[in-house]
Amino acid sequence: MTIKNTTQLIPDFRMPGNFKFGAGAHKNLVEDIKVYSPKKIAIVSDKGVAQAGLVDKLKEVLASAETPIFTFTDISGEPTFKLVENVANILREKNCDLVIGIGGGSALDVAKTAAALLLIEDKQPFLSGNQQIGSRKTPCILLPTTSGTGSEVTMNAIFGDEEQELKRGIVSPALLPDLAIVDPELTMSCPPRVSASSGVDAFTHAIESYISVRATPLTKIFAEKAMRLFPHYITRAVHNGSDLEARTGMGWVSALAGVSLANAGVGAVHALAYPLGGKYHIEHGVANALLMPYVFEKIGTTCTNEMVDVASFLQLGDFTQKPVKALEAVVQYLFDLLDVLDLPTNLKDLGIDESALSELANSAVKVERLLANTPFKLSEDSIKEIYINSYRGKVGARTK
Repeated sequence: MTIKNTTQLIPDFRMPGNFKFGAGAHKNLVEDIKVYSPKKIAIVSDKGVAQAGLVDKLKEVLASAETPIFTFTDISGEPTFKLVENVANILREKNCDLVIGIGGGSALDVAKTAAALLLIEDKQPFLSGNQQIGSRKTPCILLPTTSGTGSEVTMNAIFGDEEQELKRGIVSPALLPDLAIVDPELTMSCPPRVSASSGVDAFTHAIESYISVRATPLTKIFAEKAMRLFPHYITRAVHNGSDLEARTGMGWVSALAGVSLANAGVGAVHALAYPLGGKYHIEHGVANALLMPYVFEKIGTTCTNEMVDVASFLQLGDFTQKPVKALEAVVQYLFDLLDVLDLPTNLKDLGIDESALSELANSAVKVERLLANTPFKLSEDSIKEIYINSYRGKVGARTK
């Protein structure tokens, strides 16, 4: 593991108030909620998870608590700021005093943000990003059904800004749940495409937070472990969803990478992915997976030692004596990964018109918070170059 500054001051290290992991962990939920003495529980999820029967399964687990339950599952695709505001208002009207989120990153982001905003009258300053949510008074429990976003362990929530046609993040310690329950059994029904995109999203969190400007020796421990586990389990989890061992492994990848993300942040891959999600509604994990090799071909030259580390974590070889070759090996691995997981390899296949690339670059360069966390100064022109390469399927002199 590369440590550049041994005298670095490590700021507050954030994690959920409590964290539980293991197959069947959700079955103890009745005991878990007793500490909150809820009068009415809100279960927030999405349509797909509800149709898979996981919301009903959760309600069955909670039945013995004899506490009224209100369910909101009208979430599909990428959630917007307007949606989360509406959900917070609805939960308040229903007098809910405990929010349980179950689902993928979208559902969990809505659940934890709605819980944080539930008792706040004027929500706009917080949704606009002009003011940070100071505290959350409504207890929140999160149970992921995918292994990827790490939303259950992060201070981040991502929503679509319909006016700007851009995805933006809200960041606050108030978005960390009181309890995160990572139960691999809940991910068994996750379909292959979602397992692939969310799984690579988790890897994106690990590798970007590992090289980030804000990385510390502590965050790198979490990112490193996630990257070491990833190649052992991702293909198995995607192509054999009933493989509980693989699902468990990917649950750890997601959670560990999420903790690193929460404390070190991510960078250029996410910055370039946001306009694709905001304007074209491309799934977040798919956008990250597609852009990652193209972005790292550009920015990886500024973090050669870290690329040697990553190559080692992925068992690509020992490049300590030829560090420049490490970046080539990592980029090649990322491309091969797209093929193995049946994910798109260029923007053209996603229906993006070449004439839109300048506009995409103009939007991405405004995601200053993430670009500033990248160890490479990306200009609007260099961002456009990355988009052009990802449109044509070209990295350097190599055409995919």
